[in-house]
Amino acid sequence: MDILTLFVVVPIVTVLGLVFTKNLKQARTVSMVGSLVQLAMAINLVFAYVKERAVNDSIMVFTKDLVWFKHFNIHYNIGVDGISVVMILLTAIVVLAGVFISWKMEELPKEFFISLLVLSTGVYGFFISLDLFTMFVFFEIAVIPMYLLIGIWGSGPKEYSAMKLTLMLMGASAILLVGILGIYMNSNADGGDLTFSILEIAKVNIPFEAQKLFFPMVFVGFAVLGALFPFHTWSPDGHASAPTAVSMLHAGVLMKLGGYGVFRVAMYLLPEGTLHWTDFFLVLAATGVVYGAYAAIKQTDLKYINAYASVSHLGLVLFALLMLNKTAWNGAIIQSLSHGFLTAMFFALIGMVYGRTHTRDINKIGGMMKILPFIGAIYVITGMAYLGLPGFSGFVAEMNIFVGGFQHPDMFHRVLTVLAVSSIVVTAVYILRLVGKIMMGPLETNNVENLPKATWYEKTGILLLLIPVIAIGVAPLWLSDMIRESIQPFIQGVLR
Repeated sequence: MDILTLFVVVPIVTVLGLVFTKNLKQARTVSMVGSLVQLAMAINLVFAYVKERAVNDSIMVFTKDLVWFKHFNIHYNIGVDGISVVMILLTAIVVLAGVFISWKMEELPKEFFISLLVLSTGVYGFFISLDLFTMFVFFEIAVIPMYLLIGIWGSGPKEYSAMKLTLMLMGASAILLVGILGIYMNSNADGGDLTFSILEIAKVNIPFEAQKLFFPMVFVGFAVLGALFPFHTWSPDGHASAPTAVSMLHAGVLMKLGGYGVFRVAMYLLPEGTLHWTDFFLVLAATGVVYGAYAAIKQTDLKYINAYASVSHLGLVLFALLMLNKTAWNGAIIQSLSHGFLTAMFFALIGMVYGRTHTRDINKIGGMMKILPFIGAIYVITGMAYLGLPGFSGFVAEMNIFVGGFQHPDMFHRVLTVLAVSSIVVTAVYILRLVGKIMMGPLETNNVENLPKATWYEKTGILLLLIPVIAIGVAPLWLSDMIRESIQPFIQGVLR
């Protein structure tokens, strides 16, 4: 079996193993083993990719193409480049961390871990797909379990949040499907058979009118999952009601499918449509960056603060992609990784605090650094990384994005870049306020000094996420070089 198909098979095998478990201990053990295998495969894929790339200059490596449905020319067509590889590594790390953070999931543990791993199956399949139809199928597999994960294991208005998330994402999927079919129906503009193959369609000169019509459909279909303003409202409610591990996968992994799809499908296959619509969507993306930051300041619930911060920082990914130059694109991919690790770590910490204090209201929490030193110290480190402190992944990503924005000589792009840069100041305000209030502030009446300390499995989950944040910040060149090398084939008349 090829190295990429294993990323679909191993989670499915793990799910089958979970079916036969009878209690929490068995369910979490099977999930942990399956997730550890996935992480080992992801690390192996990184080294295998570097070795293969040294002798193979193809756009994608480790490709495999099997006919799935001949009548419509649908194939199980897979392959990866450097961007796909790092996204797979992100997914493997966050999934394993989520399993550790859910170590004490008492309610329907077997069903919970099954849903979690089905979601990861869809994400892996999405990142390796080179066939639009197959990619869409995996996209749906990744999105659908969110309804169950929030609606069953969530808290607060969980049914409302789960239904809102599902309706908005399914609506976006419907629009996306129309866009994909539009690309498919124009995939033989230069003659030949209709095809869903991304690499084959990229060679076709799709008519400008078709590109102009279908680009916004594909862009919005993917970007809604990436929290595009004003279609972001499903995300904060979903985060607030989701259990901790689901919030981690939701923001850390699932939402990355949006920016990846915009880059891999909308921009690559519809370059003229991209140039036609870029300025319009750039304004929306910049608005989302600023809006999310200011909205976070107004919140008092820890999850809502992180949710709106996530809207702002994910907005930077779309903002960077729409800047249409290599530097900004490099920043967009690193920002996706950085945000994935950092926001997953924030949600894990919030879950740990909530599990001990039974509140997420910042006005009712204080003195965590004294009571829970490990959680307090990691929260401070995560906050500093989130606001872009040098030495962490956030700084590397944001520097690339903003430098890329300023590479445009025209006033329009520079004004929008200044607005986006202002979000850093706002981010610093709410992060420092949080650190000062809940970590270093006075003890509140509802706090007791004998709260349980961080357990080994909680520490393991946190450290899995913290290590790559520091590694990217301290030594970013290996990652940046891998991403830049993979960006090169996608210029095709788009980069300015």
